[in-house]
Amino acid sequence: MTSNGSDAILQRMMALHPKIIDLTLDRVWRLLDALGNPQNDLPPVIHIAGTNGKGSTQAMIRAGLEAAGKRVHAYTSPHLARFHERIRLAGELITEDALSAVLDECYAANNGETITYFEITTVAAILAFARTPADYTLLEVGLGGRLDATNVIEKPAVTVITPVSIDHQQFLGDTLAQIAGEKAGIIKRGVPCVVGPQEDDALEVIEGVAARLGAPLMVYGQHWHIGPDHGRMAFQDDNGLLDLPLPNLIGAHQVQNAGAALMVLRTLGLDEAACTAAVTNAQWPARMQRLRTGPLADRAGKAELWLDGGHNPAAGEALAQVLANLPDRPTHLICGMLNTKDIGGYLRPLAAHTASLTAVSIPGEASTLPAETTAQAAIKAGMQATTAQDVAQALDAILTTDPDARVLICGSLYLAGNILRENG
Repeated sequence: MTSNGSDAILQRMMALHPKIIDLTLDRVWRLLDALGNPQNDLPPVIHIAGTNGKGSTQAMIRAGLEAAGKRVHAYTSPHLARFHERIRLAGELITEDALSAVLDECYAANNGETITYFEITTVAAILAFARTPADYTLLEVGLGGRLDATNVIEKPAVTVITPVSIDHQQFLGDTLAQIAGEKAGIIKRGVPCVVGPQEDDALEVIEGVAARLGAPLMVYGQHWHIGPDHGRMAFQDDNGLLDLPLPNLIGAHQVQNAGAALMVLRTLGLDEAACTAAVTNAQWPARMQRLRTGPLADRAGKAELWLDGGHNPAAGEALAQVLANLPDRPTHLICGMLNTKDIGGYLRPLAAHTASLTAVSIPGEASTLPAETTAQAAIKAGMQATTAQDVAQALDAILTTDPDARVLICGSLYLAGNILRENG
């Protein structure tokens, strides 16, 4: 089959529901049942929810497991450049033929019934996982947790809740407690749950759900601790102390993400070598990724070119900390965002660490904020801001005045995906 095979099927799947997001599990259960309930045949599942850090945490867990010789399925969303990135079978991205076949099978089994794109493609991933031998399955929640299409595993090996913050209020609730309640929906009776750093309101909800279900919690600051220590990193839990390198993923927030990953690995009985590999081998694109090759990097010349897909206020705070700790150099942002995001909350922490912002619209995205709107929000946040037709034009304008600049393309995973495709 050609790459048009899966693309064509995915396009048909987009038309099966009038909404992109419609949170319920009824349609997922119906389709899984039609396919023989493959969710019951998965290798042991590690289920990961949270607002920020899900993907990085999953990448570190996978790196640790694979270093220990384990075969690992992994499911993540959204993809950046190609849909195939969402489904990793026993360590390898799903092939075009395998993807087209499993999508076709799910489309036929659905029999024209209403179902969202995310729901039917999640079922396709589960079907592929069930048919491929592996030791573990890593499932990353798409949105929320309680009604997310991934929340169909009766008894995972471990659940994980990374930091919860305000995002997707139109689907998950207006308060931190409400959002935490949705994330805590992945907690299962008697199944251990690793909990990353949380604000008090979120933690109280998570603890309440776990208590009702008799789920043992392993909470940051109570049952495990992590922090930088003389250029390295110290992790401690009930099993003792680990002295480890700092994560190869950049940013202070990655230390806390590493802690959750390490706690999962320790819960599964893995050794120090696996824990070291988790923090040194993990790869996760568009999380403060340095672009060193490709047409856009060549265009940048002597300038540093970086890419980050964070898009909510907590991500803005984390990114500001990263910029504050980088070597002193003028930092110029090229920013595009979706109209569903809190743009002011994202930009305000960054204002003190940037020389300018050039706003762009995200190519091909109906929900993009117009560049002019992003620029106005940046000015309101205290930045010097302008607009450009596209990223290449924005980069050229920045380099005209500051050829040795640090340039960070940011604001959306959809913009990041566009850059990775264009610069590939």
